[in-house]
Amino acid sequence: MRAGCLTLLGSLKLMSLSVQVAGKSDVGCVRTNNEDNFGYDTRYGIFVVCDGMGGQAAGEVASKMGVDSMLDYFRRRNQNGNFPKPARKFEGVSERASALGNAILRANEAVFKASHEGEREHAGMGSTIVSVLVQDNFLAVGHVGDSRIYLVRNSKMQQLTNDHSLVMEQVRRGLMTVAEAEKSEIQNIILRALGSEESVEPDLDDLVALPGDTLLLASDGLTKEVKDPEIFKIVSSASSLERACEQLVQAAKSNGGDDNITCLLIRMVEQPWYKRIFVNKKGTDKWQNSI
Repeated sequence: MRAGCLTLLGSLKLMSLSVQVAGKSDVGCVRTNNEDNFGYDTRYGIFVVCDGMGGQAAGEVASKMGVDSMLDYFRRRNQNGNFPKPARKFEGVSERASALGNAILRANEAVFKASHEGEREHAGMGSTIVSVLVQDNFLAVGHVGDSRIYLVRNSKMQQLTNDHSLVMEQVRRGLMTVAEAEKSEIQNIILRALGSEESVEPDLDDLVALPGDTLLLASDGLTKEVKDPEIFKIVSSASSLERACEQLVQAAKSNGGDDNITCLLIRMVEQPWYKRIFVNKKGTDKWQNSI
């Protein structure tokens, strides 16, 4: 997969930031179908990973609906660059993060409606979602479920999301250790997901983008098989984002690969202003579910 490129004009200096992106999804070593999906559109700075649930093909349907709905929301921005009319105002976050939250609400509505009013085999389906919106020199992140977003910055890696799972809620309350959570038989119980309820509460946050920042969006098929130190080592040392994705997937498969595995990497890189005029302004878009 070729890296996409989105040019962003720095506001305080004659230097722009561009986005490099690569992703990979794999069925893993046990499953027969891939219920993960990822997608991005660099024209609008939107990047999404969804991990479906529901059995048979229902999870695959839910995750694809989640990705498609998110991309469609930002593709509907008008000529003035305004987002679609928001259904809700999210307090304490930027307009871009609020837009991300409203896109997640719309995705939840689509999955919920299909789950409750659509074909019988889709009943009860749902999906996790992690998403990043890049705008100017800023990042907004939003998520529901136990898929994760990591930030690699200044030779350190930080998890930006909190798992909406029963075991991690118990860890946060001091009722269980992380080691116990990783071995728990109930670690697959998700407390929030797209489509499980008529409404959903996404977690939202804002960050300032810095040159060299790398963000990893990943389904739990990666994070449950590969520990954070190994993830960091691969992401920070691989020769390219494409190579890092390949190595992450292979590491998860080597450790068992019990679930579908998906990773999407985004890197902010500096670019001199005079090179900006040669960048393809159309950007790139990509959707993938592959085995």
